[in-house]
Amino acid sequence: MKRNPHHGATEKSGFMISSLVKQLRLGNEQLREHSSASLCLRGGCCALLVVALLSGLGCTVGPRYKRPAVQVPDTWKGEGPWQAAAPKDAIPKGAWWQVFHDAELDQLEQDVLAANQSLTAAQNRLLEARAQARIASAAYFPTLSADPSGVRQRYSGNRPLEGANPAQVKPDTENDFTVPFSVSYELDLFGRVRRTMEAANASLQGSAADLENVRLVLTAELAADYFNLRELDREAGVVRESVDIQQKGLDLVNRRHAGGVASGLEVAQQAALLKATAAQLSLVQQQRAQYEHAIAVLVGKSASVFSVAEAPFNVTPPAIPTGVPSEILERRPDVATSERQMAFENAQVGIALTAFYPHITLSGSGGWESRNLAALLNAPSAFWSLGGDALQPILNGGRNRANLASARAAYDESVANYREAVLEAFQQVEDGLSGLSLLDQAAKTQQAAVTESQRALDIANDRYVGGLTTYLDVITAQSTLLSNERLATQLLGQQMVTSVYLVKALGGSWDASAIQNEQVRPKLVQAIQQ
Repeated sequence: MKRNPHHGATEKSGFMISSLVKQLRLGNEQLREHSSASLCLRGGCCALLVVALLSGLGCTVGPRYKRPAVQVPDTWKGEGPWQAAAPKDAIPKGAWWQVFHDAELDQLEQDVLAANQSLTAAQNRLLEARAQARIASAAYFPTLSADPSGVRQRYSGNRPLEGANPAQVKPDTENDFTVPFSVSYELDLFGRVRRTMEAANASLQGSAADLENVRLVLTAELAADYFNLRELDREAGVVRESVDIQQKGLDLVNRRHAGGVASGLEVAQQAALLKATAAQLSLVQQQRAQYEHAIAVLVGKSASVFSVAEAPFNVTPPAIPTGVPSEILERRPDVATSERQMAFENAQVGIALTAFYPHITLSGSGGWESRNLAALLNAPSAFWSLGGDALQPILNGGRNRANLASARAAYDESVANYREAVLEAFQQVEDGLSGLSLLDQAAKTQQAAVTESQRALDIANDRYVGGLTTYLDVITAQSTLLSNERLATQLLGQQMVTSVYLVKALGGSWDASAIQNEQVRPKLVQAIQQ
């Protein structure tokens, strides 16, 4: 809004104020013909009508909100090798984890949504923000209060009375019964109430986006923990197979040692390898227990009573539809939270600007007062008053200017935070795409290494039995096979976890349009609510 006055609005305001004066004069004339209670009701209705008309002539000062522009790349830098051949099916709406087609994971995710305490806290923060927005909407309506009282009071016979003979002043006991009402209403001529409502709704929508972000983070954390646990299940199986192979090798060496063919050194070397592999199994199980405990907390259960049974881990990373980079601005709930914070700070700038304009409040009071309770509601006992207050700041030590500068700086800060959130979102998607591409190459290479390690172990066994080599070659081949099989399993687990984090980086198919209807609007019924 420009500082120059709007002449049309000024003329209309003058006309309405003149109408208000005429109505007050008409009220004085009606005072002679009607009871005071009837006049109070009529005058109150007239005043509220004028208030509504005057408020409609107001304007909203401050900058109009517009989302700042950010640099968005046209395409993603990286694409997974599986993307070109895989169908681009959409990520399941609201249940993105179903893209992995794991029934147990689906059930655990439902448990997270039902019982996770961090999610419950975020849901209550949303309810709090919704209530705060309703509080802001209350400013659109007049406030009406009543303060009935009854007093019986004795006046001193020695009280000073100007012009009275002290000898004639007598003690006096009186009753005073009062039923007063008061009403007040702020004319929102410059948009302070509207800007406050705008800020409250922006904060409400930010809380809604924050709730979605908490839900996304928790479900992604559960999926990552679950796949880490399943990878350790498979890795434990690999180690157990190695223990079995090494135990058979130890039995073979013992038989040959008993026959005088193998040395005690070979027996000791194989026994040491077997015990070291068994120790690795204990470490794998310890790591699995930690992931199991983490899942227990996520689903809202005590780690002491929660368990996940071991299961096979034969999976393939799914195709993740990435879409185009510009969709990130709408699909990421954390980006939506930052964007709504900008809208909130923009409204705060408008609120700070309204402090430079008059603050106009209309008020009225009325009721009944009587010394006799039986005559309290009679016409002569009625009283009323109507008035207005216009507070115009003139000098306050630069407080208003400082508040405005603070609000503008907070808005600029929110813009920087928003742009940083967008950049981080692009980074996380690119990390996921490049990670999956490199992990896919590494997994294929490692699987070839496992195949070659198995062949090397078979050859070493044959050569040892044939007496062409020492048992050290067999031990070395066993260790190499175990190491390569464990690494291949770990790479599969990393692929699945990276897929989870890529879906998370893409926003899990959430869309910012989901929070547009999350706003509070003033309702007429609020005029008669406490």
